[in-house]
Amino acid sequence: MNLPEIAILLVATIALALFKWEFSVKARRFHGIYRFFSFESIVVLVLLNWRFWFFDAFSWNQVISWVLLVGSLPLAVEGFRLLRSIGKPQGQFENTTKLVTVGVYRFIRHPLYASLIFVGLGIFFKQISLPGLMLALVNLGAMIAT
Repeated sequence: MNLPEIAILLVATIALALFKWEFSVKARRFHGIYRFFSFESIVVLVLLNWRFWFFDAFSWNQVISWVLLVGSLPLAVEGFRLLRSIGKPQGQFENTTKLVTVGVYRFIRHPLYASLIFVGLGIFFKQISLPGLMLALVNLGAMIAT
């Protein structure tokens, strides 16, 4: 990584750490710590692979990458929408007052976490490498732990 990428990583890490401290640790919601590692691994994956984002657009790994990245969007959008409309959150959107069992939640319990897994894998497939694989596994492990 070059100096600007290291600076971006440092700023992103500090921002994520402060956010997680404020909204997870102080509130004694420690599952947010695992999400920190998920988001951090995604940031590092982006920094490792941004140069390859549109490289060789129709290669097998780029096609898989785009399918995963684009597929993550409906999961996240619909997951958030259903949590807000049906889950009737009090305070933070995670504090739902009603269990959501319709829409995407009918098929998958955590579509927002699944979308983060898809994002991590999609970025990994931009340029397959051992460090990228390790980061994708950190993301996967953090989401499973969450």
